[in-house]
Amino acid sequence: MKRQSNNYNLTKFACYTSYFTMSSVFSLPPLLFVTLHGMYGISYTLLGTLVLTNFCTQLAIDLVFTFFAKYFNVAKTVRVMPLITSAGLFIYAFSPFIFPNAVYAGLLIGTVIFSVSAGLSEVLLSPTIAAIPSDDPQRAMSLLHSLYAFGVMSTVLISTLYFKFFGSEKWYYLAMIFAALPIAASVMFMLSQFPEMNTQPDKAAAKKAENKLPIQILCLACIFFGSCAENAMSNWISSFLENALGINKTTGDILGVAMFAVLLGMGRLSYSKFGKNIGRVLFISMTGAAVCYLSAGLFPFAVPAFIACALTGLAAAMLWPGSLIMMEDCLPGAGVAAYAMMAAGGDLGASVAPQLLGIIIDKVSASNIALSLSASTGFSPEQIGLKAGMVVSAAFPILGAVTVAVLIKKSRMQKSASANS
Repeated sequence: MKRQSNNYNLTKFACYTSYFTMSSVFSLPPLLFVTLHGMYGISYTLLGTLVLTNFCTQLAIDLVFTFFAKYFNVAKTVRVMPLITSAGLFIYAFSPFIFPNAVYAGLLIGTVIFSVSAGLSEVLLSPTIAAIPSDDPQRAMSLLHSLYAFGVMSTVLISTLYFKFFGSEKWYYLAMIFAALPIAASVMFMLSQFPEMNTQPDKAAAKKAENKLPIQILCLACIFFGSCAENAMSNWISSFLENALGINKTTGDILGVAMFAVLLGMGRLSYSKFGKNIGRVLFISMTGAAVCYLSAGLFPFAVPAFIACALTGLAAAMLWPGSLIMMEDCLPGAGVAAYAMMAAGGDLGASVAPQLLGIIIDKVSASNIALSLSASTGFSPEQIGLKAGMVVSAAFPILGAVTVAVLIKKSRMQKSASANS
């Protein structure tokens, strides 16, 4: 039985703090979509491109560490990682002052910088926690990933209170506040002892995984569609509640966005304590997410659509971590490279879905169909565009449910063949 050394307590806490504060780089920009659109005339397509840039940058970091991890000093990289987050957020916040005639350029540069740190966090914090001696490493890992969701909730609550008392037109001061928070994590990392970590992939396990390529591809597709289902809603829920449902921003962010994050975190914590049969959980979750998206887009009344948006957090809770558990179950000992590739698949999904949703909103809002429906339904063209985006986004969890069903079947056939050989 492993016991956690007291020498690593600060390291563990620094990892938790860094993961918690990292959530701001994902959750704060979408909360500002309406403000940025109104103040600077930035289209929803370009705002969606910021999300695409965020996750494409993380995808690049995933791939770099998949093939070149041995060239990095993990301890030094982790120690400076929160400072990179701060630098990116500060540039993001100062965009109106640094680039007064091209605010979007500053937002884009800041996004690239803090996305590099987010990618490093995704790749390095989990193995750091896993390498720390502990009686219950799975619980420590579950807590790490749950803190992301609770970090999102905190970001939403702080942002909502800020906008309530100071107004959204001073959004850049709020971004500066969040830019200062990761510095605390960096200080803790500087004072921490790091466990020994093997950055080299297990060649034997990797070779074994290559022989089960169809299973690996299905696992990759599973996390891709799961990430799409989670991130399309998490990135657009604030704008959808405010502009499509006409819900007051304060109410929408506290009861909608924050509830999405709370349910996301509670779903992950619940599985860590009571969960089993991950294949069934994934199938039910994908199906539930599809129902939530369709309900949000098709319900004509605000309250049920509002509830559907929040419940998507519970449905999507296990889609990313559950895909990793499913991969480990189907491909035991697959190695670091397989996990990095899964992270790349998740980041790709998180890039594609919000961007596609932004494009659909802009295209449908400007179409003659939207104008015609607007006259007969009373909804504005923009509201119709937002609702159409939600309906189309249901395709991701529907395809995910099909993928999970095929993966379960393939996995059973594989285990049966292994038992009979």
